[in-house]
Amino acid sequence: MRFDAEHLRGRALTRLETLVMAESPSGEPELLQIVNADLEQAYRALGARISRDAGPHGDHLICEWPGDGAPSDGHILLIGHSDTVLPVGTTAERPFRLHDDKDTVTGPGVYDMKGSLVAIELAFALLREHGLAPRRPVRLVVVNDEEIGSPDGRRVIAAQAEGAVAALGFEPPLPGGALKTGRRGVARVRIDVRGVEAHAGLDASLGTSAIDELIDQIAAVRGAVPAPPAAEFNIGTISGGTRANVVAGAARAELGLRFATPVAEAAVLGALDALAPVRAGAEVTVTRLSYRPAWERDPANPLAAHLASLAAELGLDLATGTSGGAGDTNLTGALGIPTVDGLGPDGAGAHSMSERASINSLLARAALLAAYLTTPEESA
Repeated sequence: MRFDAEHLRGRALTRLETLVMAESPSGEPELLQIVNADLEQAYRALGARISRDAGPHGDHLICEWPGDGAPSDGHILLIGHSDTVLPVGTTAERPFRLHDDKDTVTGPGVYDMKGSLVAIELAFALLREHGLAPRRPVRLVVVNDEEIGSPDGRRVIAAQAEGAVAALGFEPPLPGGALKTGRRGVARVRIDVRGVEAHAGLDASLGTSAIDELIDQIAAVRGAVPAPPAAEFNIGTISGGTRANVVAGAARAELGLRFATPVAEAAVLGALDALAPVRAGAEVTVTRLSYRPAWERDPANPLAAHLASLAAELGLDLATGTSGGAGDTNLTGALGIPTVDGLGPDGAGAHSMSERASINSLLARAALLAAYLTTPEESA
């Protein structure tokens, strides 16, 4: 069935303004709770059964809609997040606004990803208008910590992904509205080295330099990292020692690592796991601060092909590509679940004061999602 969401434009603008003006930066559980309560009310009114999964930064939201198919046949997983990046108070300087072109909307989180949460709402509103149910059960997971790497949300997504036949991510699309069918993996790692302090002039032989040890450990990791574009290596911060005349007793570095394929990922993480002291008296500790696995692109991704076919029926040309950034769909893609991301509305400026989105695109994404939820793959 071909859906048209244009008549929902006013509702889209009202709902988007409400969500954008309810600021919800990561790590602000009281504010995130306000957004969650709003989303819960909206999705419940559209037939969802709502549950919550408590985390360090408040509750993650899980919304479930029954489908025409049996639950044992598997469910469709929708992945979103309620947290944003810009600090509290940003709306005072840059409130939600519809611009003169009647398409562009601006405000913190309008693009990443409150516009997406509204598009999902509108898709289920379209189904209700037509008296339709999804062809399979649907689960929507809205985590509250995606912008800081989903340290707890990852657990929730993994649990809800079990038994899923498809995963749709609602992060912003690639430029021009293209879907993401692959993402680089990412890891943030800290290397801590403990050495032995000594006077650098009188008793240097009695000491073990934590800084020298750290330099050699970083060099070992760098040497094991495949060359770009397979992987990338960045020393984000480095610190250690106390004075120039003291052999450093402690040193620390934080590394940012990205990998395009599971093979490159294994090489990088394997090198980190294999680190061992090269100096007597040195201790080396490696801590993985955050991690998202590589989701390697499949050019023949059948889920993407199905969505592209449905988009064509709506008059849209839906391209695909690989994202250089990581997101929650890294997990479902790496697990082998058919996955597509970038189903949010088109726009630009995520995480910045210039953040903007297209209402026309939001309405088109809602219509596309409604079509996907009701159209079996074999008829695409």
